[in-house]
Amino acid sequence: MEKTPSHQGPRPQGARPQGPRPQGQGPRPQGPRPPMQRGRGNDRNAQKQEAHAINERIRAREVRLVGDNVEPGIYSISQALKIAEEQELDLVEISPNAEPPVCKVLDYQKFLYQQKKRLKEQKAKSTKVVVKEIRFGPQTDDHDYNFKLKHAMEFLKEGSKVKAYVFFKGRSILFKEQGEVLLLRFANDLEDYGKVEQMPLLEGKRMIIMLSPKKK
Repeated sequence: MEKTPSHQGPRPQGARPQGPRPQGQGPRPQGPRPPMQRGRGNDRNAQKQEAHAINERIRAREVRLVGDNVEPGIYSISQALKIAEEQELDLVEISPNAEPPVCKVLDYQKFLYQQKKRLKEQKAKSTKVVVKEIRFGPQTDDHDYNFKLKHAMEFLKEGSKVKAYVFFKGRSILFKEQGEVLLLRFANDLEDYGKVEQMPLLEGKRMIIMLSPKKK
């Protein structure tokens, strides 16, 4: 009786391998495939929505309750939720790392709007300040002075600061009093457009005065 060889030749392309799965891969997961991950933009939106735990998403068993029209104190989470529900407001976890976490009864959408508005105002206040420099000599003539005065007016009107200075070259430092008088006259002529932030101050070979625009 002829023995059948154990080797059947090369496996046809695309055929599924027989026998147990290789160790470490584990069984093939059952059920539907998991949903595809969303893009970065949606991830950001999810993070924004989860900036605070609210209502039933709060996991603590008890919380320290604060807010308008509530008696401050420590409540069980069910009591705190009931108080918020009675006022038709949300229970918002504002200090999750406190012990116990601090929650506030408020309108959550209004709270988010106010936060966004506050951040926008802070950003506007932190806008970079532009400083324009104007240079004089200790013996500047009237034509040059008026030309630079006109430019300073425009700078202050557009909201920029003006840093005016008199540069003393060589022995002209002897005329520093004359330079101070020039800068004080300059500030006086601009009093309708800006206010003095720093009086004339000698720094090395330069005497400097700082002007900031007047608020409208």
